Amino acid sequence: MIQQDFAAVFANEWVNAWNAHDLDAVMAHYSDDILFYSPFVIKLNNDPSGCITNKDDLRNYFARALQSYPALHFTLHKTLVSVNSVVLYYDSINDLVTAEFMEFDKHGKVIKVVAHYSD
Repeated sequence: MIQQDFAAVFANEWVNAWNAHDLDAVMAHYSDDILFYSPFVIKLNNDPSGCITNKDDLRNYFARALQSYPALHFTLHKTLVSVNSVVLYYDSINDLVTAEFMEFDKHGKVIKVVAHYSD
């Protein structure tokens, strides 16, 4: 079970890294073995699968996102916990509401992400 303290620290560090546009700090949260799903992968990477399967490609995708959205700023509302995962509920780019499922490995690194968006 993910502890609420871990989840809260993780969520704040993750949001702060994105809001600082600090790509290295963002990437520090992810495992080398990553599975990342997002509708923005389809848009920014022109990849109909919506999936990224390695950390190098994830870094390139995040760099592209930071360039594409220079005013990017996240506002965290809730951090939900489960067995090996959290869901971050936050305001994202272009007034989108986001719920992002993140699964963790035994080292506390994110190994799977499924991002969901609504306006």
